[in-house]
Amino acid sequence: MIGKQKRKKAGRQLRRNRIRSIVIGTADRPRLSVFRSLKHFYLQLIDDNAGKTLASVSDKEIKAKGKKPMEIALELGKLLAKKALAAGIKEAVFDRGGYKYHGRVKAVADGAREGGLKF
Repeated sequence: MIGKQKRKKAGRQLRRNRIRSIVIGTADRPRLSVFRSLKHFYLQLIDDNAGKTLASVSDKEIKAKGKKPMEIALELGKLLAKKALAAGIKEAVFDRGGYKYHGRVKAVADGAREGGLKF
């Protein structure tokens, strides 16, 4: 079983590197980075030129008690968009981090769009 887990992680890392070679965040249009752990979800707006995180959100910041993971992800996207607009950021580049654009990752993107962020 350990071999399968290593292959999955290595495959995601390859996809992540392939995406990162194309997607670059700037101060005008930062990179919206998505990271999913087994329990939590993290989002960051990153300016790659300066190497700085402009805004970040995790599911630990919202009250998730009794909510489904898709609802939490949608709410996270909206919260990140709210923080981004407060910081003067209107556009971003979406970096799915090697995950499929499906489920919670797609819900984050939809929530960010609903919140007013364009990408």
